[in-house]
Amino acid sequence: MPSRTTRLSDKAALPFKTSNKQRRQDLHVKQKRARDALKRAERFSRKKEEAKNPRLREERLRRNVPVTLDKKRVYDEIADEPEDGGLGMVYDVERLKRRKLAEEQELQQDGYAGEDVAELEEDDDDHDSMLEESSDDESDSDENDLEPADLDEDTQDPLPSKYQLNSSTSCLKDRATSPTRSTTSTNLSLAPAALAAKFPTLFLSPDSPPPPPPKILITTSINSTLHNEATILTTLFPNSKYIRRSSHRYGYKFSVREISAFAAKHGYTSVIVLEENQKKPSGMTVVHLPVGPTFHFTISNWYSGKQIPGHGRPTDHVPELILNNFTTPLGLVTAHLFRSLFPATPELQGRQVLTLHNQRDYIFLRRHRYIFRAKRETERSVVGADGKEMRGTEGIRAGLQELGPRMTLKLRRVDKGIQRASGQDWEWKAKMEKKRTKFQL
Repeated sequence: MPSRTTRLSDKAALPFKTSNKQRRQDLHVKQKRARDALKRAERFSRKKEEAKNPRLREERLRRNVPVTLDKKRVYDEIADEPEDGGLGMVYDVERLKRRKLAEEQELQQDGYAGEDVAELEEDDDDHDSMLEESSDDESDSDENDLEPADLDEDTQDPLPSKYQLNSSTSCLKDRATSPTRSTTSTNLSLAPAALAAKFPTLFLSPDSPPPPPPKILITTSINSTLHNEATILTTLFPNSKYIRRSSHRYGYKFSVREISAFAAKHGYTSVIVLEENQKKPSGMTVVHLPVGPTFHFTISNWYSGKQIPGHGRPTDHVPELILNNFTTPLGLVTAHLFRSLFPATPELQGRQVLTLHNQRDYIFLRRHRYIFRAKRETERSVVGADGKEMRGTEGIRAGLQELGPRMTLKLRRVDKGIQRASGQDWEWKAKMEKKRTKFQL
């Protein structure tokens, strides 16, 4: 308990209004010291009680779940997938398909239960049926006990199985949920069928042959000075080439539509136009060839590799691609666009990884080089979602070194086809959203 000298008096809590500025400052300092002393004494007393009873700490941590905007995120209420793909609607594709999967499993269980009851009514005199039911239950339990590693690749489903759903819910009963979904990777195989039909060049069917390696043409806006930044982008996207845009006063000013037609004839798969504002990168337009669509992003917080402390030098290896937290139909379209800019088979020798992390409709782009090393004595062990140590990672740690560039992207518009000078039709356009808890990606 705090001493009597550190307790707040009745007068100290009153909002005194005095004309003496020095007295007001002294009173504010005394009140702040007294409050800090009370909080410190309360914290130390709670630690003593939790040291005697560890369950008190577990209960406090279970209740202490921070409420963030990601925790309050809301979606549109949708019963079935929209016929047009739902590009302008905000709903979780994976959650909708998981709910349908759970409903189908419940219907199957109800059907099996009805069949078992009918068989029992018909065969009341047959006592050996109990053995048959027990064998069926054992086979069902064996199927449920199979882990994903024991299943074949052909029988695996992109959605979690019944065993995974039950195991995940049982593991998370004693532990509070994470406040954010920062480590949720995007499942690209859960795209709606209508959305895949609208963008056939982005959503490739599993039966189709592997796509050709990407070939990217990078350019800038007219009269741009971002030559170094555009050259940096050539190191970020593999198999890309930077061509300067004509800025001579008597030269012909090629439009993005003409550049895209030229690039499509020469075998390019994408065109990236880097835009400038006050000699800094302010936007990026990505045209998916040969017929579009066109994505418009704004760029903020641009940092080259030289501006990052302790940066490394990138190599020519193809990086691995990590896409995090793209859950809505618009998010899946954006994720497939970034996937089309990189080869389908990355080179794991260079140990380079490119991360595109979506958080509140802001896409954070980072590039690192990783290395596996031994665990140090001062480091903690890796803990999973269930609060237990992960198997196989007891003595291994991963060291990261950022390579750059570093930027933050914001999707503003998705155009139909390749953009024109005016009167462009768009698939999706950012609007002034009144709800701060609704995110588009």
